[in-house]
Amino acid sequence: MASDGKGKSETAKLRRGFGWIAALGVILVLAGLVGLIYTGVATLTSMLLFGWLLLIGGAVGLLHAIQARGTNFFWLGVVVAALNIAAGVVVIRRPEAAAEALTMFAALLFLTGGVFRLVGSLVVRGPQFGWTLVQGAFGLLLGILVLASWPSSSKYVIGCFFSLALLFDGLGLIATGYGGRRIVGMVSDRLAAEDGTRSETDEPHAKPVQPE
Repeated sequence: MASDGKGKSETAKLRRGFGWIAALGVILVLAGLVGLIYTGVATLTSMLLFGWLLLIGGAVGLLHAIQARGTNFFWLGVVVAALNIAAGVVVIRRPEAAAEALTMFAALLFLTGGVFRLVGSLVVRGPQFGWTLVQGAFGLLLGILVLASWPSSSKYVIGCFFSLALLFDGLGLIATGYGGRRIVGMVSDRLAAEDGTRSETDEPHAKPVQPE
């Protein structure tokens, strides 16, 4: 009886955990949808978040470098931490300029990635030839479109990508939470059915009545 109660408690905890995962997914989906509507605000928010992450990461790296002073990697850690701190300060102070630079970098990545995929698909012609060709053409077209409207495209490109990442991550968490709750429910129901069957088979049989 005690083990049965403990099992139900663990099952309830698992269901609540998966429920919280699904709730977090809903929040991320809502944030992604809002970001897709207000892409300018999403771009500014993502750049500020990126700047603070660089700043905090640089401060933590500097503390680790100070703790490891006397080793061969002390000055390397100090230089990397100082660069992260400087980059974080610049991004926080000038988020618009940082968004323009990051948008240019993303467009160049799309261009080079698209060209390499196109050339690779035409040269290799493997089993995924058509899909690789479509990916290369899409990346090349996206890079050209972003560069054609740069720097005005920097106001919405980063925010759009950031919002799409939140949206798809949220959908993944919702699917994980919903699927996890279903699996836990199915397993608990099956275990309960097996326990019921076992208890019925373990009942003592009635003694036969002896004739007088």
